[in-house]
Amino acid sequence: MSVKLLLNKIQVPGIRSYEVYRREGGYQSVEKALKMQPADIVEEVKKSGLRGRGGAGFPTGLKWSFIAKPEGVPRHLVCNADESEPGTFKDRYLMEFIPHILIEGMISASYALGSNASYIYIRGEYDWVSDILEAAITEAKQNGWLGKNIQGSGFDCEIYVHRGAGAYICGEETALIESLEGKRGNPRIKPPFPAVKGAWERPTVVNNVETLAAVVPIINMSGDEYAKIGVGKSTGTKLISACGNINKPGIYEIDMTISVEEFIYSDEYCGGIPNGKKLKACIPGGSSVPILPANLLLTTAKGEKRMMNYESLSDGGFATGSMMGSGGFIVLDEDQCIVRNTYTLARFYRHESCGQCSPCREGTGWMEKILKNIDTGKAAMSDIDLLWNIQRKIEGNTICPLGDAAAWPVAAAIRHFRDEFEWHVLNPEKCLKENYGLAHYADPVHVPV
Repeated sequence: MSVKLLLNKIQVPGIRSYEVYRREGGYQSVEKALKMQPADIVEEVKKSGLRGRGGAGFPTGLKWSFIAKPEGVPRHLVCNADESEPGTFKDRYLMEFIPHILIEGMISASYALGSNASYIYIRGEYDWVSDILEAAITEAKQNGWLGKNIQGSGFDCEIYVHRGAGAYICGEETALIESLEGKRGNPRIKPPFPAVKGAWERPTVVNNVETLAAVVPIINMSGDEYAKIGVGKSTGTKLISACGNINKPGIYEIDMTISVEEFIYSDEYCGGIPNGKKLKACIPGGSSVPILPANLLLTTAKGEKRMMNYESLSDGGFATGSMMGSGGFIVLDEDQCIVRNTYTLARFYRHESCGQCSPCREGTGWMEKILKNIDTGKAAMSDIDLLWNIQRKIEGNTICPLGDAAAWPVAAAIRHFRDEFEWHVLNPEKCLKENYGLAHYADPVHVPV
């Protein structure tokens, strides 16, 4: 059985309430943190090796150490709960069923960073989750964990929930900050970075829900002990949102020492593929990371078993690897059509582009149109090369990573499954009817899960 640090109490009846959460050991990390120096907490997070769980995987303690500390200028901690990556739903699970672990982690992080006013920016569609968080914050404040002079420590802290309006782009930290300030959610040019000029031009740290929740076990068990879990630079545990063609979709907490094969086929995790179908491909880290065919998914370019961690999933770069990303693990069986799935993703990214950068604004729309033509048998062979060239012009040429997120799935699909694209071009009379065994979805805007 794998180690569980975030979900070990998730099945306790009533764990959503403060009373039960506190009885089960909740807020002990805050009690410990408030007796430490803020710099010592940052050092513990550094020792833990915790990497950002939102997608980028940047070392959290290092990110915290970058925050500017000008005298007399407030600082802010912002929790990125704008979980909009198709195939990813782990943060919702934490917030909905054990919200106090996020609040507990945020209090300790706020103390470490010197933030007296911290914010949870939550996806607009998570309306009921927002209510759960508001209720949990009220409970925490009523019991002395928020407000003035927390537990007699002299530290003041308030946490506010800010609801987004349904824009995927606001998952990018600077667009999130713009939206938090009441502006249109367009990404900012960096530098300056949020650690220097963030919310209201004040030093700001933006961390994902899972990242901040992980602060709780790190303080409770120490950074050194946390770092002993996992392997290499993939320390601690990771939440995985598993979906697609698997017998047991859901949220799994892994310690990143298991193989991809074990994760897909073992009864402890995904339980294999329904109806005895063969594994065709997988998107291992949310819709923005490159898709991998079965042979490269299970084995690295070096012939080793591919493991469920940051280093192993990215082994070989995008030619033979992918990314851990947000942990949105989407499995596709042998009947799935790569062209249709890629078109579905292209529609999403075209719709969610903020339009600020012309390569993304124009390129995502262009890719969507070409993919639609290929999918419906109305394309020429040259369109596949055109599609490849367009994604190359988008990648690396935009203010924020949404352009890359739109380009990578297209590039990987052509790189690994060009034969399917060519089949659609060569069989225009069949591709709509047979569509490589893929039935039409009622709403193709959304990734099939």
